[in-house]
Amino acid sequence: MAGGEQTLRLLSRVEVFAGLEPRELEQLGQVAVPRSYERGEVIFREGDGGDTCYVIRTGTVVLTRGHDDGREVALAELRAGSMFGELALFGGERRSATAQTVEETEAVALLGRDVERLVRSHPDMALAMLSSMAARVRRTNERLLSQSFQTVPGKVAGAVLSQVVARQDEGAPEQDVLVRATQAEIASLAGTSRESASRFLATLEREGVVSLGRGKVTVHEPARLRNFIH
Repeated sequence: MAGGEQTLRLLSRVEVFAGLEPRELEQLGQVAVPRSYERGEVIFREGDGGDTCYVIRTGTVVLTRGHDDGREVALAELRAGSMFGELALFGGERRSATAQTVEETEAVALLGRDVERLVRSHPDMALAMLSSMAARVRRTNERLLSQSFQTVPGKVAGAVLSQVVARQDEGAPEQDVLVRATQAEIASLAGTSRESASRFLATLEREGVVSLGRGKVTVHEPARLRNFIH
């Protein structure tokens, strides 16, 4: 499939653009700029200025915010079809979070002026964007509240299991699931320190639940991770 057709198909799956006519969707696709990122690449940082939003075609992007104690706390894990960076479109706001890839990722970038033009002619788009952002805030609050009551093993096991489920949704097997993430990235997703995450991952390895490698974790028995989530 040609790149333009791929972009149109991607944009048509984004809830925010669901009400656009084919002609308008095609116009948006014409100004969408393909972007490719290596694993671990920062797309933008918290506090940066920005007038661009993104839609993920393949891969995974994690949104994080800095904590007062120096930790990076994960707010959301976004995958194919997800839109992010849209807050910066309203009034040239600073980035409210850091966006970083967890694996090789392809996306399309949309300039704020192009999206704003469509929003002005389609007020329903603004409502859809607000609804999408509200849902993300709600999920973030639920995530942080859940983590605040969990033990370190529960946080880390939950973070690894979420990665396993995502890989299985993409076709990975029931067992021996390869998760390409560093221990620092897993710690960030779990909202804990790298040292604490590494200690628990070492425990899981001794028990035969996982095997650790450079920048990767192979989860042999995903179901056993649930025993640590409490």
